[in-house]
Amino acid sequence: MRFTPGQMILHRNVRRGRIGWVRPGRVVSDDERGLLLWIASGTTVVNEVAADGRGMRAMPFTEWISTSYRLAHGVWAGPPVLKLLPAGASHSVWWFRDDEGRFKNWYVNLEEPAVRWADDGTAGVDIVDQDLDVVVWPDHRWEWKDEEEFVERLAFPEHYWVADEAAVRAEGERVIKVAEAGEFPFDGSWTDFVPDAAWQPPHDLPVGWDRPPLAGLAQ
Repeated sequence: MRFTPGQMILHRNVRRGRIGWVRPGRVVSDDERGLLLWIASGTTVVNEVAADGRGMRAMPFTEWISTSYRLAHGVWAGPPVLKLLPAGASHSVWWFRDDEGRFKNWYVNLEEPAVRWADDGTAGVDIVDQDLDVVVWPDHRWEWKDEEEFVERLAFPEHYWVADEAAVRAEGERVIKVAEAGEFPFDGSWTDFVPDAAWQPPHDLPVGWDRPPLAGLAQ
């Protein structure tokens, strides 16, 4: 399926069949380059947290896997972000901005290929975030991000949602070569993107935001 420019859809992360986070975003474009989404500051989002309200990154993974969870509503408090999900790719590329709205850096989010869905007027994409990421600076220097968390979680294969460490690293290294060469999407595309003024951040999630993830997306 293809989404329509201006359409509001849900970008959801799935962890072993559970919803990890939900972020509503506006479709900028959906074509042969992939699905481009805009997440505005102030957007209502949902994140999986422990019973005491702490997120996964606020505790050791050994504690996270032994606690109970709930989904908590919050607000996207950082600068707005543009996200490109190339069709069939095991990553997405995000354009981060500073507090003044100027392009700051790219962020390569390593993830399983997005699965699209539509259900009773609500639509979206589900991914499995593989945690290891790459930060790419405007001069095309780069660095790995969250490598310690990635390694920590790999030690618990019965609980972790990443099964193939080598494949995740190989995808990161492949995209790094593209970034170093300054090829699309690291060629300046969309670094000066300005959203439609009518795209106000959504303050409510549509009915169906918590529909079960598609079967087979995460085991």
